[in-house]
Amino acid sequence: MKAAIYCRLSEEDRNKQFETEDSNSIQNQKAMLMQYAMEQGWELYNIYSDDDYAGADRRRPEFNRLLEDAEKRRFDIILCKTQSRFTRELELVEKYIHGLFPLWGIRFISIVDNADTANKGNKKSRQINGLVNEWYLEDMSDNIRSVLTNRRINGFHIGAFALYGYKKDPDKKGHLIIDEEAAAVVREVFTLFSQGYGKTAIARMLNDRGIPNPTEYKRLHGLRYRQPKTKNSTLWKYFAISDMLANEIYIGNMVQGKYGSISYKTKQNKPRPKNEWYIVEGTHEPIIDRELWDRVQSMIAQRAKPFDVGTIGLFARKARCAACGYTMRSSKNHGKHYLQCSNRHVAKDACIGSFIAVDKLERLVTDELNRLAAGYLDKDELERNIEFCSSLQQQKDRIHSDIAVYEKKVAEYAKGIRDLYMDKVNGLITESDYRDMTRNFIKDRDRLERTIADGKKQLTEIDDKIAAGDNRRDLVEQYTNLTHLTREMVETLIDYVSVGKRIKGTKDVPVEIHWNF
Repeated sequence: MKAAIYCRLSEEDRNKQFETEDSNSIQNQKAMLMQYAMEQGWELYNIYSDDDYAGADRRRPEFNRLLEDAEKRRFDIILCKTQSRFTRELELVEKYIHGLFPLWGIRFISIVDNADTANKGNKKSRQINGLVNEWYLEDMSDNIRSVLTNRRINGFHIGAFALYGYKKDPDKKGHLIIDEEAAAVVREVFTLFSQGYGKTAIARMLNDRGIPNPTEYKRLHGLRYRQPKTKNSTLWKYFAISDMLANEIYIGNMVQGKYGSISYKTKQNKPRPKNEWYIVEGTHEPIIDRELWDRVQSMIAQRAKPFDVGTIGLFARKARCAACGYTMRSSKNHGKHYLQCSNRHVAKDACIGSFIAVDKLERLVTDELNRLAAGYLDKDELERNIEFCSSLQQQKDRIHSDIAVYEKKVAEYAKGIRDLYMDKVNGLITESDYRDMTRNFIKDRDRLERTIADGKKQLTEIDDKIAAGDNRRDLVEQYTNLTHLTREMVETLIDYVSVGKRIKGTKDVPVEIHWNF
């Protein structure tokens, strides 16, 4: 029998001299598991070790390599110290330990909490372990969020990175102090804007003088920074100037909570409305005085342009420069709207400078749509055979599938409650444990039942839409023989448009349309 050992350490390691070394905890886990495998007479296939990763992190590199090798049946046994070292998510316990591993012929063993898939009698204890670990994750997330919220409310800086122009106070946790070298650039940006210079012009001036942008500045000074994923990442851009001019941290106010996590199970964040931000005034020394700040904010408000759907915003966030990949910005000259690469003016040779008139791009897109319609679609045939409610039907199918999963989960919770009751009757668990365990089962069951009810309500609404929306001729006409586009059409039909530089000696601009279909 071949055994694969999996080890994980979740806490920030403090006993390693070098980052490439294993921590003492990982070494102890390896020694314990290797000794156990040797006593059982198993051949050691490989040791998979993730250091400094949480049990809810699905992106653990060695964890994912272990799963890939397991699917290829390269070993017979997965050996861990505890089930929580493998995962703290109940969903992954069910998916792998109780689902895929048996199909792949792999036995899962965790020696401290006696989890062993070869022993069918302890499946319930493995599920309870998974449930307890899930509760642990949720409770830990709630506790951490509560502590961080309290620190935000009290004006303490809790971010991993200090805003450009500041640095973390080494003598006072959660306090910012001015970084004079960077602060001088911040003051210059505000002053230039107050003197009438535009944001792109300011970016170009800084780039021409070789002043590193905030990310490059932090890298050069050995400070913590977020690694950019785009080209030309060392250059100042329009948006960097724009964000700087609107950030209240520069007048001494702590502004946090602009983004919030979607769930404790993921690191993804989403923007939060401004009324939910945490803003505390006077928490640190300002870089910009109030008079200059007020003057700049007034100028920004005066320069703000209304958003005209169908002209300025027709291809908003959809047009990209073919050379550098940056989203193209809209501009207006003599009443005509254009799209241009935002890198075009920020520095010499930063980009080829893709440029196109909005009406020209609109003509190219409509011509291509009409060509596709003429070449591949017969309108009468389409009217008879194409199900225009297919997207609604897909929504119905998805909701039906989700409801089936939820109903199965509700049945599992009901069975879990019954089993726990029998365990209490038989004296296997105490009354107190029974109440604690069933309370969460009931809470999750009720939540799923509400979700099921909402899903059934959505199904009724979709059926009403399908019944009322079968005007096929109008729908056909909407996307054939087009002369103009609407923003709704662009959102529906186009993923993005790649725009190149005008071909020399002609008026042709190379355009590549990436459709959503």
